[in-house]
Amino acid sequence: MRSKMNPKVNERKSNALKYVSLVTLTLQNAVLGLSMRYSRTREGDLFLSSTAVFMSEVVKLVTCLGIVYIDSGGITKLLEALNNAIIKQPIDTLKVGVPSFLYVVQNTLLYVSASHLDAATYQVTYQLKIFTTAIFSVLILKRQLLATQWFSLVSLIGGIVLVQLAQDKAPAKVANGTEQNHVVGFLAAMGACVISGFAGVYFEKILKGSDVSVWMRNIQLSLLSIPIGIISCFVQDSSKIMEKGFFFGYDAFVVYLVILQATGGLLVALVVKYADNILKGFATSLAIIISCVASIYLFNFHLTVKFSLGALFVIFAIFLYGYQPKKKSSPPIAHKV
Repeated sequence: MRSKMNPKVNERKSNALKYVSLVTLTLQNAVLGLSMRYSRTREGDLFLSSTAVFMSEVVKLVTCLGIVYIDSGGITKLLEALNNAIIKQPIDTLKVGVPSFLYVVQNTLLYVSASHLDAATYQVTYQLKIFTTAIFSVLILKRQLLATQWFSLVSLIGGIVLVQLAQDKAPAKVANGTEQNHVVGFLAAMGACVISGFAGVYFEKILKGSDVSVWMRNIQLSLLSIPIGIISCFVQDSSKIMEKGFFFGYDAFVVYLVILQATGGLLVALVVKYADNILKGFATSLAIIISCVASIYLFNFHLTVKFSLGALFVIFAIFLYGYQPKKKSSPPIAHKV
């Protein structure tokens, strides 16, 4: 009796995890974009994005250390794991130096993009990372794309072009008095997509080439990103930091945003294994729709025919790229007796 019920229980758990994954991925995709946009356009003192990027790396490091601590079973085992993975393998640790630097630059560009693009346009444009990731996968990992995937990439670019054409190119000011420029926002988003594609594929290659866990790799990333981040803070904003302080403009919302940006990627890494390509496509598509609707009410975003058509092309491309046709089963081979 017990064995008969187990498959049903397992199926219910599997379905529950899939729906949790769908909700989590959707909220993470939508809320981060909306929150970043709001943080750069609301009234009041504008915090320094360079310090927010640095603090996100600090939060990520603490989070990953906590996860490895729990997995290893105590502080002694944690220190032993860190010694084995980092101190005793300095060359292996330095391999993540490239993505560490690139992720700091990427996150900085995302703040620039969020400062100049409305949340809906930002959300759609950032899907260009699918294209850059695909191209770098072909070049670096020697992957072969299906004909449908190449077609989806063309559809993706066409959709993003339509979305960009729908935007008002004239500079405008937001509530805090800062001027936003659509061209600057688009170039920043495009730069972030290129970096995201290359860094993601490079990081994947490193993960596949060793037995180091993804959490330990993220600890290595953060340990290298933190010094890069602090240098970036003083290169970009040294005068402002000296005059106004490192945490100028911080409040509860900025703290929330830093934690969201730091833990969002780690949370997605946890749930992605329970979500298939169709669910991930649903999550991204729902996030785009949520961003569009929320932008209308929160940021007075005007939905146009060009934008709607472009967004539909992008959503279509997301589903088509993740679609994997079933392989035809070959007929059984007859063996001689």
